[in-house]
Amino acid sequence: MKLTTRISKQNFYSLLWHAGFLALSRPFMDVDTVIPAMLVDAGGSAIQIGILTAIMMGGSSFTQLIFAPFISNYAYKKKFLLIGINSRILALFGMGIMLFYSAAINPSMVIWLIFLLITIFSISGAFANISYTDIFGKSVLQESRKPFFSLKQVVNGTLLFISALLAKKALGITDYPYNYGYMFFVAFGALFVASLGFWNLKEVVPSKMKVSSPSHFLSLIKAELKSNPRLKYFLGFINTMGISISLLPFIILFGKEIYHTESTATGWFLLFKIIGSVTTGFILFLLAGKYKYRNLLYGGALFSVLMPLLLFIPVHMPALITIFVVGGVVFTAYSISMNGVLLEISGTANRALYTGIAGAGNILPAVFPLLGGYIIKHYGFTPFFILYSLTILSSLYFIYKLNCKK
Repeated sequence: MKLTTRISKQNFYSLLWHAGFLALSRPFMDVDTVIPAMLVDAGGSAIQIGILTAIMMGGSSFTQLIFAPFISNYAYKKKFLLIGINSRILALFGMGIMLFYSAAINPSMVIWLIFLLITIFSISGAFANISYTDIFGKSVLQESRKPFFSLKQVVNGTLLFISALLAKKALGITDYPYNYGYMFFVAFGALFVASLGFWNLKEVVPSKMKVSSPSHFLSLIKAELKSNPRLKYFLGFINTMGISISLLPFIILFGKEIYHTESTATGWFLLFKIIGSVTTGFILFLLAGKYKYRNLLYGGALFSVLMPLLLFIPVHMPALITIFVVGGVVFTAYSISMNGVLLEISGTANRALYTGIAGAGNILPAVFPLLGGYIIKHYGFTPFFILYSLTILSSLYFIYKLNCKK
């Protein structure tokens, strides 16, 4: 069956529905602020924050390399998308229940349960993302992709800002653990409504790549790396620039340990991160069709290097707030450019394979938070920030070699 304009339009708005309600849920389960702050309030250490950040930011995405060979064997992938998002919904519900009854649970067990449920949530997202990327690439006409990304940012921006204000208020209603329990219940409800958009998707174009065994999958990766030089530079980019989205949890820890910030500051950090993200989204919407991914890649790298330098601002709260604003800019720029470049360098038949290969690019983003937790514990924050900055600067080489045309 052919992808018609009518079907493409239906899928366009179904995906936009999902994006909107996902945006409503995000501040209530934010991986840069809410979840790390919750772990700190539960008694988590720098090492544990590093491990959890590694799971959320890189480790879960690395599992795409495992899931992709399996999913690539199927021509239609909507059922896998639904399995992934429903698993995430159940994990959020479980977090809310666990936090409400955490007073009756041993504190060390609470930390273990946080790790278990966040791992399920993160891995389910990685599982769903393979199918999402494949379905989006073949179910929305090419000329509608940039308008989709731009409109998505406007919708996301508006709803994120409203949601961030509500999340900030929810964090202050009561103390740990009940405030976080409320947060995860709201996230559960919003993500459940968001999933209705996926149920309404119409997947009409088959896309299948036969993968018979792990060794066959490895041979396919080698063949793609050899035939498409841009793929290896893309992997280099996400292996280096990818660590930028794992910095903010350590800024939260820095604020608590060095500046002794209160838990109430988490709501402000979340709000200013959303402001940075929303502002970037609106600017890109106004520039829809005029900006190039190459410029977005370079801009994201420069802002990423700027973040730790802002700690030199002598007054600590303005410094931290500015970092979270810039962090929001970096998150949006990285998300849009990474997805756009992946679509640019892949085709309909191999898109699920490329999404899985991209999971391999998360080796360094997965390892870096673990290394960061160790460095901070034994040597302090300064060596960690220096290593972070040098890694980000190395991404400029891969951005140059990618030579994005669109």
